[in-house]
Amino acid sequence: MKPNRLKKAAAEGRIPLGHMIWEFGTRGIAKIAESADLDFILLDMEHSEFDTDRIADLLAWFKATDIAPIVRVPQTLYHFVARVMDGGALGVMCANVESGEQAARIVGACKYPPTGWRGVGLGGAHTDYKNPDPVTYFNWANTNSTVICQIESVKGLANLEEIAATPGVDILWVGHFDLTTSMGIPGQFHNPDAIAALKRVADTAKAHGKLAGIQPGTMEQANEWLDMGYNVISWKADSGLYGNALRTEIGTLRERVKARS
Repeated sequence: MKPNRLKKAAAEGRIPLGHMIWEFGTRGIAKIAESADLDFILLDMEHSEFDTDRIADLLAWFKATDIAPIVRVPQTLYHFVARVMDGGALGVMCANVESGEQAARIVGACKYPPTGWRGVGLGGAHTDYKNPDPVTYFNWANTNSTVICQIESVKGLANLEEIAATPGVDILWVGHFDLTTSMGIPGQFHNPDAIAALKRVADTAKAHGKLAGIQPGTMEQANEWLDMGYNVISWKADSGLYGNALRTEIGTLRERVKARS
């Protein structure tokens, strides 16, 4: 049962770096990600066609690496959270968290008693098919797991303090497109209201001893948001990264081919 590299990086004072997978759920993706020296991976079930069977495969493949696999579940329901944790996820990302009560339910589904109420089913993928001492394992699993609450709406912003104050929440993560859309300024990340909202999330996370996460689409965005105080970064989703690289390199190659004509 491997340690959570995202948490380890943060504890060492480093900014954990990750990547989102929502298209290329292949058997080779885990070792490709490992070759990039990632700390964590986000396996997305909200905006992809991945079902729990595919997620179980991906979690198994990531066991061959030291990368921490975090699953973004489609809704903050117990059976989504607990099932992916039993499948071997080292944490969950939950979209559009809008209250402290909702955040507490997520923590409860993710953590064993006395911290939460996750059901006990030992001997499966999450315990490497062994039966550990339950008390030792529960304590270790509760400490080793990561709970990410996404702030993606005006309501989430209004209840930001109570979400951040929820015991067991590790990271406040801004879904910047959804948040700006909820604010009536979709995609306008340099709008003063958007900048203020982004800064507020980072500042609130810091005030409560939590991490602040975000997924920039450009290096310029990464620099801006790092300067704001974001200290967990996912670098793009797989399809965007692959598509941009392919278009750039084919474009360069096409120019060289033309030059030879």
